[in-house]
Amino acid sequence: MEKLDLIIKNGNVVLPAGLEQLDIGIKDGLIHILGKNLLNESEKIWDATNQYIFPGMIDVHVHFSEPGREHWEGFHTGSQMMAAGGCTTYFDMPLNGIPSTVTEEALFKKANLGNEKSLVDFSLWGGLVPGNEGDLEALAKSGVIGFKAFLSATGNQEFESVDDITLLNGMKQIAKLGKVLALHSESAAMTDWLKEQKEKEGKFTADDYLETRPIMAEVEAVQRAIYYSEITGCPLHFVHISSAEALEIIQQAKARGLNITVETCPHYLLFNHQDLRERGTVAKCAPPLREKDEQEKLINLLIDQKFDMISSDHSPCPYELKDPKVHNLFQAWGGISGGQFTLMSIIELAVKHEIPFESVAKWTAQNPAERFGLSDRKGQIKEGKDADFAIVTLSKSFTVTEDNFYAKHKESLYLGHTFPCVITGTINRGNVVYENGRVMGSTPYGCWVKPVVTEIVSN
Repeated sequence: MEKLDLIIKNGNVVLPAGLEQLDIGIKDGLIHILGKNLLNESEKIWDATNQYIFPGMIDVHVHFSEPGREHWEGFHTGSQMMAAGGCTTYFDMPLNGIPSTVTEEALFKKANLGNEKSLVDFSLWGGLVPGNEGDLEALAKSGVIGFKAFLSATGNQEFESVDDITLLNGMKQIAKLGKVLALHSESAAMTDWLKEQKEKEGKFTADDYLETRPIMAEVEAVQRAIYYSEITGCPLHFVHISSAEALEIIQQAKARGLNITVETCPHYLLFNHQDLRERGTVAKCAPPLREKDEQEKLINLLIDQKFDMISSDHSPCPYELKDPKVHNLFQAWGGISGGQFTLMSIIELAVKHEIPFESVAKWTAQNPAERFGLSDRKGQIKEGKDADFAIVTLSKSFTVTEDNFYAKHKESLYLGHTFPCVITGTINRGNVVYENGRVMGSTPYGCWVKPVVTEIVSN
């Protein structure tokens, strides 16, 4: 047999059917062979004895802010952070760059920057905003992974939330384009009105913030979107669902045959509203962290396999927008910085609750690849697919510090948290991009990954 580029030996490989101790032979960026005791010559041997080989994580929900707001987070620092967390493909959301990714021109501008700077592979979301319905087809044909819209205020004047008519028109068109619409689902009417009431009363505490974004606001928006999906036939992906009641409605719709998937985020599973009370702005996000009893419900729903995938919703900003001394919590940026820690978070929950590692791989790699048209090359450890891996040991723990957190800005809800595992290596299409605590050089190994082309349905 021809010489291989890399052999990973003696690892516990996480396959869809469970764990199996196998060697992995890599050539030309692909998984060339899986087998026991591979004896072929190789340029390099990686000994993974007593370690776990997961498929590289696919994080479908991150906010890098390039172009225009690279000082928030850009492809260079952001992709290094993802690599340090075992992520080999991330999907960048369309809203925080200037311009936002709502036209074909903006899409190519962002893609070119990613190709120049990203350490690992990436895909790009397009946006649905008022006035860009005419841009959706070109965005779809050019390779967006799907479309994203907000049902409540975005906090970003370059990317407006959608009204109901824009949403319906957009959903009808997205269905014809064979794409998925990802939705931030909170009722704008409820959240805006409740926020206005609190501001009139001069109430700006953590409890006040939580009360302006109640579970019923998420539930109403989710239910409305599902009704619209039934009318238009548009596939939906609900992002960062934070309540059991909203998830129950989604499950009922899926049982009726609607084309829907749903994610939650590690911060809703590891943290709760008490963290916002105690730690302030660093724990502010939207939807907000819920009370402890709701957090426990979400963990049980995860155990019961009710979520399709887990994503970070990494949403960083400069320090001054998260200033912990700010009097008015409503004025602080609402986002959790933590894209590096998703895989470790779910492994922590798996260890604690005896969740099989193949479920972790399904939530973090297989299901995202299948949902968004990348399963021909990513999402599983299988011969012929991209050699994308996260190598993990449970023999050490990892405590988050400013020194080992690779994001541009070092404030995070995760600082000080200890995980019962360590990412010892990340490999993206055969390239070792992270090894034993170090990002391996600055070569931009990553490239723009487009989904399998879906035929556009004509009228």
